[in-house]
Amino acid sequence: MMRYKHVFFDLDHTLWDFDKNSEEAMQVAFDTLNIGAFLHVDYAKFNEVYQVINFQYWERFRKGFISRSDLRWKRMQAAFLNFKKYDARLAKQLAELYLEVLPTKTHLFDGAIKVLDYCSSKKCAIHLITNGFEETQHQKIRHAGIAHYFSEVVSSERAMSSKPNPAIFEFAIRQTNASKDTSIMIGDHFEVDVMGAKNFGMDQVYFNPTDRQNNDGSATYEIQSLHELIGIL
Repeated sequence: MMRYKHVFFDLDHTLWDFDKNSEEAMQVAFDTLNIGAFLHVDYAKFNEVYQVINFQYWERFRKGFISRSDLRWKRMQAAFLNFKKYDARLAKQLAELYLEVLPTKTHLFDGAIKVLDYCSSKKCAIHLITNGFEETQHQKIRHAGIAHYFSEVVSSERAMSSKPNPAIFEFAIRQTNASKDTSIMIGDHFEVDVMGAKNFGMDQVYFNPTDRQNNDGSATYEIQSLHELIGIL
């Protein structure tokens, strides 16, 4: 018998391989809009700059310093400005095309299907808690062929709160009729997923495939492969 009746997964960087999918989607958008000619750089250089800026903008969004709509395109504009170019219209086109292509990509982390099948076979309710855009996240799981596994998809947009804020975890518990004692959160971001769930009072699994040294030992569990979840759940 499984200890946990409700398993809450993060999506990006946990089940859905965001880095692989994002790089492919951005290259499609970059090439389609001929961004290389505009900036006089190749895709590899642009992507190197964009990844740093994207991380910074997501941190600002999580802290409430920037709106969701501004996040979508201003990270592109900031990348343009790094190459001393300015074109708000083109930045918005790049953002729109990237977000259109991104959810059609289907790379999952190794072990994702196996652990989802395992939870399903044990009659465990599986849910998502994600800070991603509502429609985009639903498209991702549909294209990746995993939508049928999830009873509830709780996005920050739907909950009107973002991890690590306890409000989004409270919303997820209410929506799923779960209890903290029999629920667990699995995610790759230590502060957002692990500490967010811990501060809410829920057990957590820190998914750390690259062995980042930012875990202070307070996570309930730490894994480097999704396959390890079968021994925990």
